[in-house]
Amino acid sequence: MTAAEDGRASMSPAWFEALYASDPDPWRFATSPYEAAKYDDTLASLGERRFTAAFEVGCSIGVLTRRLAARCDRLLAVDVADAALAQARAACQGWPNVTLARMRVPEEWPRSRFDLILFSEVLYYLAPADIDRTAALALAALDPGGTVLLVHWTGPTNYPCSGDEVATRFIAACAGRLRPVTQARRAEYRLDRLDRC
Repeated sequence: MTAAEDGRASMSPAWFEALYASDPDPWRFATSPYEAAKYDDTLASLGERRFTAAFEVGCSIGVLTRRLAARCDRLLAVDVADAALAQARAACQGWPNVTLARMRVPEEWPRSRFDLILFSEVLYYLAPADIDRTAALALAALDPGGTVLLVHWTGPTNYPCSGDEVATRFIAACAGRLRPVTQARRAEYRLDRLDRC
């Protein structure tokens, strides 16, 4: 685990591996009406734009990845759990523009530039200091005119941060360099689209 100054630590890859070992779809990404509606909202928030190079952090079993692939020339989707990535590879067969990789953010980050970086229900697994590091990495990797999209559950969690804390912290870390274009609050989640200034 990554230690944080306030005692909170990022969730370890072993925690996620154990979760997928006990249930191959622990959050019901493939069957939940909540997830389907959230994915519709996520994609709609991007408008009609097509992206040259996208980066999805925390792709899990690849349900959203497969849908996002249709909007991207290239899509790098990463997760910390091999069990999740195996399912994502199966879900994204037939999409040669998708690359799936095991990666732990922020300790690992691709040496690429992107015009879309997506964090969907993933940043609250990080300690506050790691959210700050991730925001800095995202800023450095984002092309002019690029978009960062944050989507997070706003209910109570046992994770290092809440969805609201994640969004507030990330937006503050990018102040003056990313501007909020869309900040939508639904019954159970919030969506924040930030575009490069």
